[in-house]
Amino acid sequence: MQSVEETLRRAAGQMGARVQNTEIAFFGGSFTAIDRCYMTDLLRVAHDACERYGFAGIRCSTRPDAIDRERLTLLKAYGVTAIELGAQSMDDGVLSINRRGHTAQDVCRASALIHAYGFELGLQMMTGLPGDSDEKAVATAKALLALMPDTMRIYPTIVLENTQLCDWYRAGQYVPQTLEDAVSLCAKLIPMIEEQGVRLIRVGLHASEELENRVAGPYHPAFMELCRSRIFLTQLMAALRECGVREAVVEVNPRMLSTAIGQKRQNLVALLSADFSVQIRPAADVPGRTFRIL
Repeated sequence: MQSVEETLRRAAGQMGARVQNTEIAFFGGSFTAIDRCYMTDLLRVAHDACERYGFAGIRCSTRPDAIDRERLTLLKAYGVTAIELGAQSMDDGVLSINRRGHTAQDVCRASALIHAYGFELGLQMMTGLPGDSDEKAVATAKALLALMPDTMRIYPTIVLENTQLCDWYRAGQYVPQTLEDAVSLCAKLIPMIEEQGVRLIRVGLHASEELENRVAGPYHPAFMELCRSRIFLTQLMAALRECGVREAVVEVNPRMLSTAIGQKRQNLVALLSADFSVQIRPAADVPGRTFRIL
């Protein structure tokens, strides 16, 4: 516990006033399923750090079947503010194939309890799992949104060395998504989520030591940027067709310029392939992720 205390002390000192907007997070596993004494020791240290340094709260991730009233009462007592569930899919067939150990109903039950106890609810889903499809992923996103989460994350499936998934992959029993397939699907899911007012915390995996054992799958260090770029392209093409123009100057916020052009100018290439002659330029008065066609 001393190393955890020291990590939090050092982090608080480095962040200064920003600590008030920063949560302490226990991620990377099923927090409420670990040894109870170890869990409470971690919570005690985190709770003390919140009181001493002013951290905004405590966030943890866990399995849907590791949530009950007793656990939630304990988390509440130690000042936990947000709980994220690794739902992954709302298709029981997909969950069974991937040996998740929980059902879609477990996700619904756990989400309702989390809401009832006043925690912020986060839901995580994966795309490209064995047995999954784009249609099932869209259905999963809709089912998760119906549970009224505060936040969501989307993780395309990555094949890691020394896993059952890797064995299936090498035996030809599992074909992972291509990067193009994953970007195309997530570019559909992201607007669905954000249009419901749900905060999308993450799309794609963070770079980590674990990913050094990556064997296959649609990993990209700027995966979210690729998705945003695809969303922009889809929206722009629709708008150009609606306007009935083939040549246009399109203005975007300067912060959106690289996204609008696309990695390696891929959006400009795609527009030309679709017989659109488009110049994209920055304009400070264009808000957010919108665009203006001249």
